[in-house]
Amino acid sequence: MSLSAEMQVTLRLPTRTLYEGPATRLFAEAENGAFGMLPNHIDFVTALVPSVLVLTLADGEERIFGIDEGILVKKGHHVDIAIRRGVQGSDLASLRETVQESFVEVDEEERVARSALSRLEAGIVRRFADLQRPRTP
Repeated sequence: MSLSAEMQVTLRLPTRTLYEGPATRLFAEAENGAFGMLPNHIDFVTALVPSVLVLTLADGEERIFGIDEGILVKKGHHVDIAIRRGVQGSDLASLRETVQESFVEVDEEERVARSALSRLEAGIVRRFADLQRPRTP
């Protein structure tokens, strides 16, 4: 493998790509702690925890992302990151607000959907129980 000054990073959500481009450094957090990565880092795979992901671009600019759980795969000079939810922020203060708004809204929507699904499942179980009872004339 040749030495490189950059790595190609792709940050994917289930429905779209949040970021795709070169980076000179990456900072993330796995289940066993925070880590940094440079372009010539050894290949590996790790699970990411909800945290802040920071990419440093060639011009020194930092891209900051609030991410939910996911997986990072580094192979050669390519880093693929798949996350459940994620948002980009311009700085840590605004990122915190954006994460609160985006993730809390989704959590509430998921809670409502789970509640509706539970009611639906309970109704189906009751109907099956009714079908199994012997009918009296």
